[in-house]
Order: sequence, then structure tokens, then C-alpha cells
Amino acid sequence: MFWIALPLTMAYLGLCGFMYVRQRDLVYCPQDTRVEATQTNFSLVNGDVTLRGWVVNPGRKRALVYFGGNSEPIQGNRGSFARWFPEHTVYLVSYRGFGASEGQPDEASLASDALLLFDHVRRLHPRVGIDVIGYSLGSGVAAHVAAQRRVRRLALITPYDTLVDVGQAHYRWLPIHLLARDRFDSVSNLSRRTGPTLVVRAGRDRVIPAASTQRLIDALPRRPQVLELPTAEHGNVARAPGFVRTLRAFFGAHTRRTRTVATRRSRRPNPYPLRRKPT
Repeated sequence: MFWIALPLTMAYLGLCGFMYVRQRDLVYCPQDTRVEATQTNFSLVNGDVTLRGWVVNPGRKRALVYFGGNSEPIQGNRGSFARWFPEHTVYLVSYRGFGASEGQPDEASLASDALLLFDHVRRLHPRVGIDVIGYSLGSGVAAHVAAQRRVRRLALITPYDTLVDVGQAHYRWLPIHLLARDRFDSVSNLSRRTGPTLVVRAGRDRVIPAASTQRLIDALPRRPQVLELPTAEHGNVARAPGFVRTLRAFFGAHTRRTRTVATRRSRRPNPYPLRRKPT
């Protein structure tokens, strides 16, 4: 029996060692996000790493920072965000190692980059609060920012309690809690969050377990607004009925057409003139 158990134990420990060493190759998937630096219109330097991305609707008074999902080409959101948030300047910046950004991703670096970006945006928009959206992996990055900075409104799309618990749900036969180096503990980061928060849940999400999202909701000190999308999957929440309407209402977005009609009816000058735009 010993001679059977020994090689099995050694194989299991070897697999654990392999997962520990290569875990960031499994956690971060930037392959499908690569673009040339010349295709971006924004850059920010953190130490010796240059982060690159896109600014949508430049010149607006209000600002929104978006932290995307794993393997998400965030530039694909430019057109949608320009329409959904016409009163916001939207900042889409790729994580280090993603898109056209330099460097290698890890939790500490992504957290540092996110705070640097938020502070930069706040200097550009000093008279208003900064809104934040985090999707999937980005919900953990957004939660870190909300723990360290004053975020006006925070939207978490398909979020999790901790990345460790998500990993454990997918690899039940491995001691993920012992192996994980990048933990993204949103429960701890949002333990003092009392500002307006929106949580979007996909009913057919096979990436983020429903129990993980529920634990985050239950842990928040102030009950968030929750949008249930029962037929949505992890990667298609933006196409689900009610998603865009809820997200825009949460951030107080208004379309040009709506304002034009309202102005025509009231015959009063528009107190919030819109300007113009340029993943």
C-alpha cells in the first residue's frame, strides 16, 4: 500500500508545485488583447512600465474609469461607452501585460497601476467624484480602488468575493487557498464601502460561481443595488435586456435625444450642455 501511495503523493505534490509556479499564466490571459501602441490614444507611466489605453468622450466634466475582464479587448467598448455615457469622459486602460501596456501582471502591480490611474483622472476632473466600473477580474481591481480612494459610484459586473474562492470552486482537488499568490479579496476591500454600489449578476455564469457573488453581496455593509440577469452568461451580460438601461440610470447618464425633447417641452436652456467624444 505504501508503494502505491508514495508515487501518487509525489505526483500530487509535483502538480501543486507546478500550479504554484505557473499560476499567473492561468490567472492572467492577455493573449487576445494585444494591440500596437500606435492604436492607443492615452498613456501613463508607473515606474519603468508604460500603461496604454483609450480615452472616450474627452473634455467632459464627469469621469468614469473602467477595469476590464480577463482576456477582454477593452478597446471594443469604446463605441458603446461613448453612447451609454455621453456626459462622462471614460478611461479604458489595459492592465500591464495586456493590450499595448508593458510589464507583467500580478495583483500588487495591478493595484498600484489602478490607484495611479484613478489619481491621474481625479486631477483631470477635480470638481466631481469619479465613477468606476469593474467587470469580472476587474471587479477585484475596482474593489481595491474603492477601498483606497473615494469612488462616487461603483458598478461591479459579475463580481466575486475573492479570486481564491473562485479558483477553489474550479479546482476543488487542489489547495488553492494555500497556493494562491494573487487573492483579490473584494470582501475585505469593500468592508467599509457605504457609497452607492451596483452588482450585476449573470444567471448562467460558469466562470464566477453564484455563491461567490452572493457572499460579496452579503458582506457589503450597505445593501447594493442588484441587477439579476437570469439568462445572461459571463461573457454576454452587455446584451442582456435591462443591462444598459440599469447601468446608465445608475450613473445618471442621459442621451442627447432625451435632453433635446425635454428642452423643447420646457423651452428652457439646457443647463448641462454636452460636448463631444473620439479596449
